[in-house]
Amino acid sequence: MSRWLAFDTSTDVLSLAVAQGEQRWAQTLPGGAKASATLIPAVMDMLAQAGMPLVSLDAIVFGRGPGSFTGLRTACSVAQGLALGAQLPVLPVDTLLAVAEEARLLTGSPDTLTVLAMLDARMDEIYTATYRWAAGAWTELSPLQVCSPERILAPTDTDQLMAGNVFDAYGERLPAGQRMQALPTARALLSLAPTMWANGQAVIADEAMPVYIRDKVAQTTAEREAQKAKGTEKEQAALHPPAAAA
Repeated sequence: MSRWLAFDTSTDVLSLAVAQGEQRWAQTLPGGAKASATLIPAVMDMLAQAGMPLVSLDAIVFGRGPGSFTGLRTACSVAQGLALGAQLPVLPVDTLLAVAEEARLLTGSPDTLTVLAMLDARMDEIYTATYRWAAGAWTELSPLQVCSPERILAPTDTDQLMAGNVFDAYGERLPAGQRMQALPTARALLSLAPTMWANGQAVIADEAMPVYIRDKVAQTTAEREAQKAKGTEKEQAALHPPAAAA
């Protein structure tokens, strides 16, 4: 009977779950800066509820990124610490793949599906990757990248779905197409874990590293002011369009 612990803190949500065979225990808590203080107590409490000592797990599954820098460091350090203490392997999962898997689960697990997975990267950018589900497995169609909303290509497959947490912030700047709100949940991580385990993707604790994609954490003051000025110019242009030629 497989036993997993899974958590993701890459967004503003802390998603946590444990599995024992077909049984599941799951919890959603505030993420962000709070995750560093609440993750370990929440993990130990949930394992106690499930009657599963940490050492009884097959592996620890966590969202390795991309996502919030603070959140990724929290998830990685907790996964490493717990795994080292209990001598367990770790399954690091790309958060955008987890978004695609969550979208698949929300749509009723269709036989085929293409998901353009997107997470808010802040600084007016989006983390994105495209995955194709067919024959019971995911294939990466486009690699992880970070870009502005305008650079994201419109869906080309008839069954392509855009999924993520970017629509409220960037909705009008994204291409048209079918959209679904989805996060890299612990449920999705648990769903991906058995295949990853069978494919030998588990690593020792020391090799469980976060994926950042970019090194820059935040905009400088000058960049924030430039972005603000750019927005003001757009607003003024909309309010005072140029006069038509005679």
